[in-house]
Amino acid sequence: MKSVSNDRRDDAVPHKVTLSPTYTPLATIKCDGPALFRSQQARDFACLLDLDPDVARWSAAPPLLRYGDDEYQVDFLVLTTEGGSFLIDVAQEEPSPPIWLSGAIESMGHRYRPVAMIDFADSFRLRNAKDLLRYGFYRAPLGDRIRLLAGLEEMGSLTIAECLSAIREGRPMPTLASLILQGFVEIDLDDALISPETQVRRIRG
Repeated sequence: MKSVSNDRRDDAVPHKVTLSPTYTPLATIKCDGPALFRSQQARDFACLLDLDPDVARWSAAPPLLRYGDDEYQVDFLVLTTEGGSFLIDVAQEEPSPPIWLSGAIESMGHRYRPVAMIDFADSFRLRNAKDLLRYGFYRAPLGDRIRLLAGLEEMGSLTIAECLSAIREGRPMPTLASLILQGFVEIDLDDALISPETQVRRIRG
């Protein structure tokens, strides 16, 4: 996960906790519990969490943090595949947490991670993740999954156009997107927008 540095302020105003289920896309893959977000920026970062192979699962209901009479709400509790845990604070620009926050989080056994979504404004990964998650509720038919995995086993890699032409039972793009989101196959999300020429490779567990 990308680390974003910030200057912590002691006089920062705590975030207002306003949750809405209407931010898009609606589907999630690794969310543990209700998928409710405080902002579209938080929703966008959750798309990156769903496509991050180092993330095992995440929750959009992290604990409310308190220090005396002061309170502060972060956006996510994230558990990694290696057993680490982070409390993630998301803002359009740099978050401005109170000075006590990092220590309070560390005392709970987590690490603090501030995220400025402006750093992802031109990110191909974010745009590709949001496109794929439009199909997050779709499940690939078994026959198509086996057919594609067998083809990738034989060929090593195929383009997206070649994969779509091999799909017989389900809807082509939702089927392929589902296999990417469920971790059966992978594509490069960082170098360009998903295109017919994008290479698809099998993921081996």
